[in-house]
Amino acid sequence: MGLLDSILGRSRPVRPDLDRLFGLPGAALTLQAGAGFVPTGAGAVCFAAVEGGAFARLKEEVRELLDVDEEAAGGPVAYAGDAYGYTWLTVRRPSDDLVTLVNDLHAVNTLLEEAGFGPNLLCSLTSFRAAEAEGSGEGDGHRARELALVYLYKRGTFYPFAPRADRPESRDNVLELQVRALLGGDLAMEPETDRWFPLWGAPGLGGG
Repeated sequence: MGLLDSILGRSRPVRPDLDRLFGLPGAALTLQAGAGFVPTGAGAVCFAAVEGGAFARLKEEVRELLDVDEEAAGGPVAYAGDAYGYTWLTVRRPSDDLVTLVNDLHAVNTLLEEAGFGPNLLCSLTSFRAAEAEGSGEGDGHRARELALVYLYKRGTFYPFAPRADRPESRDNVLELQVRALLGGDLAMEPETDRWFPLWGAPGLGGG
């Protein structure tokens, strides 16, 4: 950072560090032990919509990269748009194979980046669900039953997003803060909570 930037209080953008995604499998073990959440096998990459032939070629490159048969029924790769003009590329793997899912997310981000779409990238997420203890069901109905760990591409940081099932567009803020404290040794957590953007209806959450 230069002297002028320091005087004016400006900071240079953080260089994206996609390798930080590889911290997710270790963080998942901490999350399960400390909060009782386990991976669902779903993850997604969100980016500003790409139009025309470039997007069509990109879809094929992703399928080839992940070695996915496009004709496979209910295949593990899907695309969907949202109300804000973003495209979600969703990848699904077995819930016990988070390492492969993380490798997929890293590969997709890298492909987009190398294709010149880095400025279009917004975030990636990995979804988790509350592990149901056998015979349980007491007294935690207020708690979020699903959770996403969201990686902000341009910040190089993670934050938890925990939508509540009992109230539309409501978050379990207490759980989110607990998860931030729990995972501080595993992931680079985003310190500015105003950047913990809600991702209502994101793939892998709330039926998305």
